[in-house]
Amino acid sequence: MSKRVVRTENAPAPFQGAPYSQAVVHGDLVFVAGQIGVDPETNQVVEGGIEAQTEQVMKNISAILEQAGSRLANILKASIFIVDFGNFAAMNEIYARHVGPDFPARATVEIAGLPSGALVEIEVLAHT
Repeated sequence: MSKRVVRTENAPAPFQGAPYSQAVVHGDLVFVAGQIGVDPETNQVVEGGIEAQTEQVMKNISAILEQAGSRLANILKASIFIVDFGNFAAMNEIYARHVGPDFPARATVEIAGLPSGALVEIEVLAHT
């Protein structure tokens, strides 16, 4: 079984040309690379704090999953990297609205920083 690389213009290209794909499909699994709140039209992190960035992250993930033949409801596992746990509740509310009510497994980790001043990054594993 071979892997299939996923690419859509409706989500940001790999950060600064880094050597990774937006997602890879293998069998019925979709591995989506970590997404930050970058608007694919401007290639800039959206303004408006954690709420706006989390909303954009979920839009990016949705676009990538759609291109891969999947959707947000098919997420099995998410890994969330957040710069400030003080933003956890606001991020969590937006995330839950997009992936609920049958929530995927998840890990959330506070980290020192993200590219371009992003406040949150989310990567997911989904099925087609």
